[in-house]
Amino acid sequence: MKVFEIYFSPTGTSRRVAHAVAAALAGPDQAPVDTIDATRVPVAGAKLPPDGIAVVAVPVYGGRVAPLALQRLEGLSGSLTPVVAVVVYGNRDFGGAAVELAAFLSARKCRIAAVAAFVGEHSYSTEATPIATGRPDEADLADAAELGRAVRLKLADSAWTEADATRLKHPRSGLLSTLRFARFVLRYRRHPERFAASRAPRTDAARCEHCGRCVRLCPNAAIAKGDETHTDAQRCIRCCACVKGCPAQARTFTTPFAPVLARNFGRRKAPVSVC
Repeated sequence: MKVFEIYFSPTGTSRRVAHAVAAALAGPDQAPVDTIDATRVPVAGAKLPPDGIAVVAVPVYGGRVAPLALQRLEGLSGSLTPVVAVVVYGNRDFGGAAVELAAFLSARKCRIAAVAAFVGEHSYSTEATPIATGRPDEADLADAAELGRAVRLKLADSAWTEADATRLKHPRSGLLSTLRFARFVLRYRRHPERFAASRAPRTDAARCEHCGRCVRLCPNAAIAKGDETHTDAQRCIRCCACVKGCPAQARTFTTPFAPVLARNFGRRKAPVSVC
């Protein structure tokens, strides 16, 4: 059985989860694992074989699969290939993303062997507003490996049935936290001009060393080589890969959502899965 790990992962969180699941799927005999990284280039004509298995991991933006991730994966198709559909969210809620990803893969002739939601450090997380900092951590990756082993065992039965993404349980956030966040969102939507926000990361020109790392990290070519102090707001998807990856800490992203998320969603949420 050939194993594929497929991901869209600007900041590396989805990639780490996919890798842990895929390594466990490969088993003690270490079956070959092919990597398809859709972070910066579209998947073109990638057809998964019927005797393979794939892990597809994508981030969640606002309760949905990141739109650019689905665009990048449009060229993916299967041959009734079993897949593990994984969404990675920033400790608030994964919303309808898991159902969305499972439906997307099913439409491309894949069979859903398992569905899971893991927590990854939020794109907006900083030292001042920590949101799921450092996740996925060792415990998360151990859960990812356990999921991979469970799927291997499941597929040993030729009569296995597909997992139902609608049965994936959403970890609770607490009523007060949920109400606080909902109230903030309503206020923001009614009067966005009252909140200090950036449409794209900003760069401190005095700190920028023009190393080009932000150019390489950006998944949608929003930063041009030689002009690293500027970001094309029309192309920016606010993944903050450039902010987190800047060695000079020259880049920042200001959003009123960061402190609200940090205040209300600090309680650790465990991964959930349906196999």
